[in-house]
Amino acid sequence: MRNFCSLLTLVFATLLVGCAEQNPVLDIEGGQVIGVPTATEGVISYKGIPYAAAPVGELRWKAPQPVEAWEGVLTAKEYGPAGWQTDKTPGEFYQKEFFWEGDPERSEDCLYLNIWTPAAGRNKKLPVAMWIHGGAYTQGFGHEVEFDGEAWADKGVVLVTINYRLGIFGFYSHPVLSAESPDGVSGNYGILDQLAALTWVKNNIAAFGGDPDNITIFGQSAGAGSVQTLLASPLAQPLISKAIIQSGGGLNAPNQQGTSLADAEVMGADFAAHYDMDIAAMREVQPRELMQMLATYPAASGNRMSTRPILDNHLSYDTFSNVARADELPDIPYMIGYVTKDGERQNSAIADFALLREEQGHRPVFTYKFVRELPGDEAGAFHSSELWYEFGTLARSWRPFEEADYDLSKQMITYWTNFVKTGDPNSSSVPEWMPYIKNNRQFKVLDIE
Repeated sequence: MRNFCSLLTLVFATLLVGCAEQNPVLDIEGGQVIGVPTATEGVISYKGIPYAAAPVGELRWKAPQPVEAWEGVLTAKEYGPAGWQTDKTPGEFYQKEFFWEGDPERSEDCLYLNIWTPAAGRNKKLPVAMWIHGGAYTQGFGHEVEFDGEAWADKGVVLVTINYRLGIFGFYSHPVLSAESPDGVSGNYGILDQLAALTWVKNNIAAFGGDPDNITIFGQSAGAGSVQTLLASPLAQPLISKAIIQSGGGLNAPNQQGTSLADAEVMGADFAAHYDMDIAAMREVQPRELMQMLATYPAASGNRMSTRPILDNHLSYDTFSNVARADELPDIPYMIGYVTKDGERQNSAIADFALLREEQGHRPVFTYKFVRELPGDEAGAFHSSELWYEFGTLARSWRPFEEADYDLSKQMITYWTNFVKTGDPNSSSVPEWMPYIKNNRQFKVLDIE
């Protein structure tokens, strides 16, 4: 009996060691963390890891501060809150497409990221990709239903998604806020959050089996604009190894940032004056009330206020297009594309960017056009439609996808992860993708067969 008990003890201890090896406790900035195994064998997810201090109270409208330490081991099993944003209107297109699960928990305490990895606690130096969500800088979050990292981690890539401050919380400028800042600026808090997340990834991703010297940033729509802002920023450039720009990039692309700090400060000061508030009083306003003030301000005042990235001569010195023309972008691999309903202006902006890089003597740019008209309605290849495919989340959608859609999704995941690994989307398992150059002015067309 004693031998039998000893045997059970040995087996139990072996199982515990095995579990610890598969899902180890990791030491990162702020403390220790443990993840949760996913349905994909060997892949561990980490949800809701704080990458900066909560930007609340006196930290509202300040650059992100270092993460505050926690006690014990953080079990990273739940996503952190999304940044404050307006409710989705039931029945509107994107609510039906992506947000039918309901509005997420929202908070000013929103600076969290999520990680999927097949190599937690191991010195594997796997390539890393950090996703920046879109939403016009006023909507969205890193754990929307269409986002997931299991398929990418299964391909040997450590995937990170992030939340960042949005709207008036992420992009409000005011002369007093600039005077408070050691850098003499205000307004780009949402982009500074992204930079803080990228810096956190650089400093901590090795614990998750990632390579801190091989980080790709990628994003769609406002996320693509954010990627371009980071690419044009001397503060971010040293951290970036590759970039993927989706439906929101290229030369003279729509909605590139161009507002000066001085103009943004005037808008912000007019906003505060309209409500007869100083900055101290505005920091006391509850988030929902502050959003309501912003919503009613244009009609009540006849003025407007920008809630987008600005040129502050600190984080951002010039537009992406001007930095590209000056040949001051990072000399790294680029992949850039759009979907059919983004329009032909997007096509021209992307083609011009690719030809400029070739003219400047850089490596060729890989371009694509997603043309699959999604089944289930007449929406076609709409803005954001490729997201279901590139993250391998078709099964989460209400749409009646076909086997060919799943094949296209697998192909796109292979292209995207190949690019993250090597800077080239090609491999023997997928059809050849030629880069866009003067002698091959062709976009890779992504469609079902």
